Amino acid sequence: MAHESFEDEATAAYLNEHFVSVKVDREERPDVDAVYMEAVQAATGQGGWPMTVFLTPDAEPFYFGTYFPPSPRGGMPSFGQVLEGVKDAWSGRRGEVAEVAGRITSQLAGRTIGYGEKAPERPGAADLADALLGLTRDFDARQGGFGGAPKFPPSMVLEFLLRHHARTGAEGALEMVSTTCEAMARGGIYDQLGGGFARYSVDAEWVVPHFEKMLYDNALLCRVYAHLWRSTGSERARRVALETADFMVRELGTRQGGFASALDADSADPADPDGPHREGAYYVWTPEELRTVLGEEDAALAARYYGVTEEGTFEEGASVLQLPDTGEPVDAGRVASLRERLLAARAERPRPGRDDKVVAAWNGLAVAALAEAGAYFERPDLVEAAAAAADLLVSVHTTQRGGELRLARTSIDGTVGASEGVLEDYACCAEGLHALYAVTGDGSWLELAGLLLDTVLTRFTAEDGAMFDTADDAEALIRRPQDPTDGATPSGWTAAAGALLTHAAYTGASRYREAAERALGVVKALGSRAPRFIGWGLAVAEAALDGPREVAVVGEEDDPAARALHRAALVAPAPGAAVAFGPPDAGSPALLGGRGLVEGRPAAYVCRHFVCGLPATDPEVLGEQLRA
Repeated sequence: MAHESFEDEATAAYLNEHFVSVKVDREERPDVDAVYMEAVQAATGQGGWPMTVFLTPDAEPFYFGTYFPPSPRGGMPSFGQVLEGVKDAWSGRRGEVAEVAGRITSQLAGRTIGYGEKAPERPGAADLADALLGLTRDFDARQGGFGGAPKFPPSMVLEFLLRHHARTGAEGALEMVSTTCEAMARGGIYDQLGGGFARYSVDAEWVVPHFEKMLYDNALLCRVYAHLWRSTGSERARRVALETADFMVRELGTRQGGFASALDADSADPADPDGPHREGAYYVWTPEELRTVLGEEDAALAARYYGVTEEGTFEEGASVLQLPDTGEPVDAGRVASLRERLLAARAERPRPGRDDKVVAAWNGLAVAALAEAGAYFERPDLVEAAAAAADLLVSVHTTQRGGELRLARTSIDGTVGASEGVLEDYACCAEGLHALYAVTGDGSWLELAGLLLDTVLTRFTAEDGAMFDTADDAEALIRRPQDPTDGATPSGWTAAAGALLTHAAYTGASRYREAAERALGVVKALGSRAPRFIGWGLAVAEAALDGPREVAVVGEEDDPAARALHRAALVAPAPGAAVAFGPPDAGSPALLGGRGLVEGRPAAYVCRHFVCGLPATDPEVLGEQLRA
């Protein structure tokens, strides 16, 4: 619609004469998008983007749709016809329009999710087993993933399955993760040259992606593959986690230290740099292009290795690079040379555009992923990148207001936007800061996470424990948005439950634990019915059921024995474990309090609810304790 209607001069003139046009960036204002999307879904039975909503001057919706074509098509009116109809209705039947708008607004206002007098209990083992069974029914055993085309990376569901396997030993859960991760890593949804994942696959086989690359997808998937390595030792999982981490730093890193939100799907055709942009132009290859870069012999090998055919798997005979399992022996050195040469040649093509908007929540997810990948794979540069992004979030996105730490949702070039942070911003930033604390032992990150969560409790949480997406002092919309289901990212509700649970494990403060368990009541209600849409909530429930385990590693940072214990604690697949590292008898956090060396040697204490077992001084013993 942007190209067909909004850029059409006649349409623009009509809009400017009869309407006040507002185009909403749903990344900047997810609250506005959520409220009106709910109205569209309630009125039409379906939703999607582009979303077209007509409002009264009081912002009450009265007519809805998604895509409208520039001319009538397939029984659908043109956008121009819709505009004329709405204008005539507003001019001639305004009372009727106002009545419809008021009724819709009233119905939406009554949809608030509340627990009432008693919140449901958090999910138990039987609830999580039911969720696993539901996922098994939807699992694509041949191609991995869940459901059919289009197929999205199920990052949060995979995290739940990894945690469920770690807690129960259920091999079926691990098999679903391994099958899906291998299929995605071999498919066209993964950039076989530069690393990183595209938004989704248009087919069920992961072959042809929608080529847009989002920060949140790559942060979540980097973490999933790192955790899969942690559970299995898979070399492929390690490679993909590191390549994805490097992609984020290289392609999405900003000068201020944060991470841009996305790379566009389309770019100029390499053969016509000044011509129109087309989707995937930067990424796809023809056999002839391979020959031009590599020569006949190497091009033939590259075509077999990456699945490039004369017919092509994309448009106009081009192919999306994959890693088909041909069974042919591979010379790793030669393949590395091919990849390096193709990547260098691709770098000469017109590049996709980049959305430089820094979104707080997505940067929080990136901080968590990079901190963990850096620690697992002994890449201090990735931990440094995580810390730089956290520094940006603190220095640019946070302000003190009335004694509370408040977040701005976005910034560009170090300047914050006008939008207030929503619940997912506070929760995902706290998640990232917790991960950074676990890896570095720097208590300032833990303190900042606590301040953000204090704001969550005072501004976003109802008395009964239910959560809202916007603060109680945010701009008033026709209703206060509230959605516990996970979409492309963890919902603010489930992300907050996870961050609160972790903070309770570090501090021992019951108010965080109680708030987390009340929030998890919604997971009990939805987990068995719609597990694909509350995967992060299920993952948090796994951590709660496991304790979560609290690990206090006591020793000096410059002591190799202490560092070995610290790394053993980080790489053990205990569901949602909280790891603290510091000197003996550290005053903060509470998890380290009262923990000392054992016969002068660094020691690790594995606890649940601050009740600890015997300390371990050997990393292998610690690993066994955490796998028990």
